[in-house]
Amino acid sequence: MFLEPKSGRFSEKRAGWVEVICGSMFSGKTEELIRRLNRAKIAKQNVEIFKPGIDTRYDEEDIVSHNKNSIRSTPVNSAAEILLYAGNCDVVGIDEAQFLDKGVVEVVNKLASSGKRVIIAGLDMDSKGEPFGPMPMLMAIAEYVTKVHAICVKCGDIAHYSYRKVESETQVMLGEQESYEARCRRCYSLP
Repeated sequence: MFLEPKSGRFSEKRAGWVEVICGSMFSGKTEELIRRLNRAKIAKQNVEIFKPGIDTRYDEEDIVSHNKNSIRSTPVNSAAEILLYAGNCDVVGIDEAQFLDKGVVEVVNKLASSGKRVIIAGLDMDSKGEPFGPMPMLMAIAEYVTKVHAICVKCGDIAHYSYRKVESETQVMLGEQESYEARCRRCYSLP
């Protein structure tokens, strides 16, 4: 039994929550998301997983980590689509949330308020070191935030910047090791 905040009555409805996994490229965000979602499946929870349709780096549909671990997902073109597909699941996973529209914040709040556990992974900063898309708002509304770190390819220190190695002024540029590398604060500032 749970106490409903607005009515003060007890209910069988369980309160949901939001978890955000954030960090730079190559920090293990997707790996951690897959780990948490697989554990929910082991616990016999109904899991639905989503990713932005523009992210086709490793697979058109599945979420795939840099280590090639994967999990089935549904590509969406807007955050509102998640509400259509989430249905009666217990757990909702969202990868690469920085590529979704700002409506994802309202969607995530609705899902959590309806009793779902929502686990989100995404870049907290773009290649210029600026907050990326809806991630700052998602971190603000989350009950739990996990910041993961990569290893700086220049000095071996803890890295939390995604350094873009190729020229481009666009914020969204899909790429892997040919285009990006993880760097610490000091090495990020170096040419």
